[in-house]
Amino acid sequence: MYDLESRTHAIVADLRSDTVTKPCDSMRAAMAAAEVGDDVYGEDPTVARLEALAAEMLGKEAAIFAPSGTQTNLLGVLSHCGRGEEALIGRRNHIFRYEGLGSAVLGGVAVAPLEQAANGAISRETIAAAVKPDDPHFPISRLLCLENSFYGRVQSLAEIDAAVTAARAAGLRAHLDGARFFNAATALGVEPAALAAPFDSISICLSKGLGAPVGSVLVGDRETIAKARRYRKMLGGGMRQVGVIAAAGLFALENLVERLEEDHARAKRIAQRLAAIEGLAVDLSAVETNMIFPQIADADCAPLRDYAAAQGVALSLHPGESRLVVHRDVDDAGEQAVVAAFEEFYATPNEEVRRD
Repeated sequence: MYDLESRTHAIVADLRSDTVTKPCDSMRAAMAAAEVGDDVYGEDPTVARLEALAAEMLGKEAAIFAPSGTQTNLLGVLSHCGRGEEALIGRRNHIFRYEGLGSAVLGGVAVAPLEQAANGAISRETIAAAVKPDDPHFPISRLLCLENSFYGRVQSLAEIDAAVTAARAAGLRAHLDGARFFNAATALGVEPAALAAPFDSISICLSKGLGAPVGSVLVGDRETIAKARRYRKMLGGGMRQVGVIAAAGLFALENLVERLEEDHARAKRIAQRLAAIEGLAVDLSAVETNMIFPQIADADCAPLRDYAAAQGVALSLHPGESRLVVHRDVDDAGEQAVVAAFEEFYATPNEEVRRD
């Protein structure tokens, strides 16, 4: 990861992640005006409004606000699984790869990584084969975890229904890592409640495409959320006058969900323009939401990243996985700057800019 302080131009576009968004003036005003109370006592009215709205939008009974998506995912797994029980999870899912395996380390929950399709779908056959028999030699299979969207791709309602139906047949519950849940719903053209319906719990992140500075919400039935609230306390996730940040998430849910279509459209435009560059490959069919995964030669990743940084464009380019993430802070000027950086880099003789 390059040093932003070494850039020669001010940042025009930062496509490293949609976590880099900053609260807009209206969101900041909502935060400044937020009514607050002690949330550990259940007395913060802004948190209560956020939780109620999230539950209503997803068609569930209750919700709990937490500092991060890693914590809401962990709360979900712990609320469904006891020690010695098992969660079935896609081997490329965030819960398995990037959350320190907290469910195993902190909760004693076994994790079974499963093969999955390019869009993150897990087949019913794979799920059925992974469920352990009732035998003391094995952990008790208790939960299926899916992720949607997944590396910018989405799973259809039919794919989700097939997976969850297979899990239910084996007596499992179902949790969705919906870090970019509303991106998935937008891409599928379905109501959030329809996408959430098959699951017992859903983690939604407020600090990615929705643009809040911090926070996630776990949504589910009352019993599951009550368990999650107890586990949140154990994990140190209880917060006090937290309405000042809950207000940002509330503003996002009320005002910024529909505009995700703009991010998806911009990602497709950028991808189309990059695909036209000689020497650069982009799978346009894989650009379904706000992410682009250009296929960049390993030797070009660092030089291109540094070249773009000098033009004020921050990129996450690494051998084996380069990712561009569009979000609400990428405007028309930023879009043009991103494309121009790629065009100029690939149009320039290797000896001038493409060196390690």
